[in-house]
Amino acid sequence: MARRGRRRRLHQGGQVLVIATDAFLGSGFDAGFDFYTGVPCSFLTPLINGAITDKRLTYVAAASEGEAVAIASGAWLAGHKTAVMCQNSGLGNAVNPITSLNFPFRIPTLLIVTWRAGPGLTDEPQHELMGRITPGLLQLMEVPHRPFPAEDAEIAAAIGEAGATMDKTGLPFAFIMQKGDVGNDGVDSWSAPEARPRGEAADLLDQGPLPARMQALETVLSGVADDAGIIATTGKCGRELFTLGDRRQHLYQVGSMGCAAAMGLGVALNVGNPVVVL
Repeated sequence: MARRGRRRRLHQGGQVLVIATDAFLGSGFDAGFDFYTGVPCSFLTPLINGAITDKRLTYVAAASEGEAVAIASGAWLAGHKTAVMCQNSGLGNAVNPITSLNFPFRIPTLLIVTWRAGPGLTDEPQHELMGRITPGLLQLMEVPHRPFPAEDAEIAAAIGEAGATMDKTGLPFAFIMQKGDVGNDGVDSWSAPEARPRGEAADLLDQGPLPARMQALETVLSGVADDAGIIATTGKCGRELFTLGDRRQHLYQVGSMGCAAAMGLGVALNVGNPVVVL
């Protein structure tokens, strides 16, 4: 159930309450959340830096909010509990996968959405409309949400509520974060992770006539390993792949336009088997 936004809570001395980054990430890890992805927002700086530097966690930077949701969906398929961090101004980019990927496939993820132009906050003009409709948009997408925990003592219960709801529904749950909800822990530098080896690229074009889609799919099926996961994008690609040879490790995307590659990345980062995206 949606909850109304809340004003910042104050100590008796008038100091604004904030939570510690490591307290939130640590409580999340204890609850199984170990894979983070998202798009930067200044409100999220402490959490993103913390997720990058915490050796227990994986953080993957995304180019858009929809891509982040798809990456998280792939990581969930590979067995991880995931969290997507983004600004509310980019929430529109996530409508596509939330409504046509997470909903029909029942893929949960914890959304941490910052509330630019939230109640009582003067902000830039581009945030004004989304600031007014953020809770309503989440509700319209049937995403349960609550305010981000206001103090360390609330974190475990809030994450527990989110986890229990996602276990019940199989759908995303959102925390709405206001400015200053998380304290700046001073993590402003970090060592870049070790670079992953680049895959091989092959140009198979021979300037001859292009094969029919069914012929191309037959060639793929004849050449991939038996344990390879295959994600087929929406449309006739998935339908014809199913007709040619359905296997347990095939996922036929419907809807979620443009999300197959990002979902494949989320899977591939977390399994040892080859992953093919069509």
